[in-house]
Amino acid sequence: MLKPTTAERDEAVTGRAKQAPSARWALASLSLSMLMSSLGTSIANVGLPTLAQAFTASFQEVQWVILAYLLVITSLIVGVGRLGDVTGRRRLLLAGIFLFTVASGLSGAAPTLGLLIAARAVQGLGAAIMMTLTMAFVGETVPKERTGSAMGLLGTMSAIGTAIGPSLGGILISWLGWQAIFLINLPLGVLALLLAHRYLPVDRMAQKSDRISFDRLGTLLLALMLAAYAFSMTVGRGSFGPLNMALLLAAVIGVGLFVLVEARAASPLIQVEMFRDPVLSASLLASALVSTVMMATLVVGPFYLSRALGLGAALVGLLMSVGPLVVALTGVPAGRIADRLGAPPVIVVGLIGVVAGCFILSLTPATLGIFGYIAPIVVITAGYALFQTANNAAVMTDVFPEQRGVISGILNLSRNLGLITGASVMGAVFAFASATTDITTAPPEAVATGMRVTFAVAAILIVVALAIVVGSRTFATRPSLPRDVS
Repeated sequence: MLKPTTAERDEAVTGRAKQAPSARWALASLSLSMLMSSLGTSIANVGLPTLAQAFTASFQEVQWVILAYLLVITSLIVGVGRLGDVTGRRRLLLAGIFLFTVASGLSGAAPTLGLLIAARAVQGLGAAIMMTLTMAFVGETVPKERTGSAMGLLGTMSAIGTAIGPSLGGILISWLGWQAIFLINLPLGVLALLLAHRYLPVDRMAQKSDRISFDRLGTLLLALMLAAYAFSMTVGRGSFGPLNMALLLAAVIGVGLFVLVEARAASPLIQVEMFRDPVLSASLLASALVSTVMMATLVVGPFYLSRALGLGAALVGLLMSVGPLVVALTGVPAGRIADRLGAPPVIVVGLIGVVAGCFILSLTPATLGIFGYIAPIVVITAGYALFQTANNAAVMTDVFPEQRGVISGILNLSRNLGLITGASVMGAVFAFASATTDITTAPPEAVATGMRVTFAVAAILIVVALAIVVGSRTFATRPSLPRDVS
């Protein structure tokens, strides 16, 4: 993928501007799509106890309501991005919103847990399309100099969905029952579908000789490999046994097979040559590491607040919303700063903020109470918002149009893999540092020690991410990514 020239980008943006009646309304449809996909995860978490009671199921069984959604997104997010590049992003995004909305209705009407899990898997497919193509569409709807602001807005909507999910889900369940946490997507989906249909630019049809074939075998191998890795990190109730090892080995073998297939494919799903770009590779690695650390705040936070500080469930839930709220408030300003100063310095500042917050938490005694935990969390999440917005903008700004979908998918994949890895690895670090087999019954002092050790490890990971990012910038010129000419 060749780096497009300024003239090419300006010409493309001008042409798309004529097609799009309103860039603001187009961006509104993309923002609503991002909100729905993030809400789909966070709002369901709070309903697990109610679902266990409604279907007379164990926690491990109802947990698949969450896992089915996340596993499908992780497995297919790159494939759907590439499919959008090949078939047209507008029509595929419309299909994704429609699929997500219909699956939400089926989830709310599901008579059995098995059907609910199946509907959630379909909803995950719609969410994968929405998450990937909303970012890919930024280049179609806004000028290059506003890319950071647009990415900041999408990040804000994602954070809002994550922040309001638990409280909104609790209200809906108490008023209308568990079905409402899925049916709430029906009016949102219809609105997003209408806005996207009306305001997103029409796909430009390529000449028959210029059309790119879809790499079905590569897509299947990648999906199976990612599913194996995701399963290896999630099954086993926190332990890493023979099944986890077998799945991880299958994922490693899958990587090798995928590379071989892509090297021989006429139109590969992912061109391995693109990872020779040090800036792109550094951005993806840093995104995965930062997401791993951010998951630590979600894994450790509830146990520290409840076990070490002795807070009630309601207050714990309220305090856990502080992080997403900070991201929501910081996202748009971070985008504007990235537009004005450029993405690289904002990425570095964001990572420094995350390191500082993690370092402070690694030294924080439980005697400082709520403030001692929340203040560093604010620093971490504000730094994360700066990094995420600028990093997304840096990756997507100079991508050639026909590969925006697959690059957006890979960027989202790096984040999802980080979250999945963080839930397993950082959770294991926390349990090991707490010196207990059951964290729910660990004494307060052990939980506090576990928290400090976990964030010391987190600080080291972010220092590694910072070194990777700064090191990649020592290359004076960003090499051109291979353009798909098949």
